[in-house]
Amino acid sequence: MVLSKRSVFGTKIEMGFGFMVLVLVALLFSFSPICVFGEKHGNPQNQKKLRFDKNGEFKILQVADMHYANGKSTLCLNVLPSQNGSCSDLNTTSFVQRMILAEKPNLIVFTGDNIFGADSSDSAKSMDAAFAPAIASNIPWVAVLGNHDQEGSLHREGVMKYIVGMKNTLSQFNPSDVHTIDGFGNYNLEVGGVEGTDFENKSVLNLYFIDSGDYYKDPSISFYDWIKPSQQLWFQQTSEKLQKAYKSGPMPQKNSAPGLAYFHIPLPEYASFDKSNFTGVKLEPDGNGISSAKVNSGFFATLVQAGDVKAVFTGHDHLNDFCGKLTGINLCYAGGFGYHAYGKAGWSRRSRVVVARLEKTPEGAWGDVKSINTWKRLDDQNFTQIDGQVLWSKSFGRKP
Repeated sequence: MVLSKRSVFGTKIEMGFGFMVLVLVALLFSFSPICVFGEKHGNPQNQKKLRFDKNGEFKILQVADMHYANGKSTLCLNVLPSQNGSCSDLNTTSFVQRMILAEKPNLIVFTGDNIFGADSSDSAKSMDAAFAPAIASNIPWVAVLGNHDQEGSLHREGVMKYIVGMKNTLSQFNPSDVHTIDGFGNYNLEVGGVEGTDFENKSVLNLYFIDSGDYYKDPSISFYDWIKPSQQLWFQQTSEKLQKAYKSGPMPQKNSAPGLAYFHIPLPEYASFDKSNFTGVKLEPDGNGISSAKVNSGFFATLVQAGDVKAVFTGHDHLNDFCGKLTGINLCYAGGFGYHAYGKAGWSRRSRVVVARLEKTPEGAWGDVKSINTWKRLDDQNFTQIDGQVLWSKSFGRKP
């Protein structure tokens, strides 16, 4: 798997070092002013309440694998020859801004490899630039870590602590009530119903964010890391608590509120699909086209048993952008977003959008979640929208 990525794209670990030599020789470590917006840090305790808007919608923009480094001095990978002279990290910045303006999401989720630490001269400055469009938009945003974020001047814990201190973010370091948990950045967010309705104080959509790790310490066992038992236990307990609250008063419900999970490295179960049973493409050339851990941690079974998560969203494999359903759970990629990340010349960078919609009560007010849909947008001339699909609907997703 690793040899194939090295020969075709440069591996997920080593790509970009050739460009780093150019940067070192030129001593160009400056960031463009356009990448720096407003105040850098905010109060992580001032958590904005997420809720559905007055139109009964909640929209999430997923940004996977920005691989941000040093701004305008960082060259792009795997683009057309005509783009080589002008393409840089600023193309990634422009794409984030373009997505925000077009989709106007209620939440922006960055699913790891937000920066490419090995090519960054300063991890903090890289994060300032990478997340700047989200901060400037004043839209709440969150992030989880990938396998490259910690390869620069900040270790993994330091990267997540820095993110948590940034403005407008709802990211959390780890659960405040859990003393022992693997990773950095395991947390959940609740999305309330429309203000002024019976559901305004209930979480009608639950969001789970998990640190899927980077590399396992013993390469003879596995290469990429996996979600550990302590994280799975936290997820189980959190899911149970949320489901119990939803089925209790006020407005007790028969069924659980739907949930969505976001992390970086795909589960081994992503290899279960072929062209006949997914929407999108699988273009990764290595083995079965999935760069998951070789060890199956059992987290997919944990998700199935919990019963509330309807879809999982990851990054990591930039040339995969598909969604496939397995045992009632959609396993989805976002597709590669960043221009300093490996890709394929002529194959547009892309981003995934998810929108949950509420149903109307018999009285005409907004109720609980009726459906969850998704689509992707390409960073091409027409900003093309592709692969619209229904991930979950109350009509087929609820138990009788």
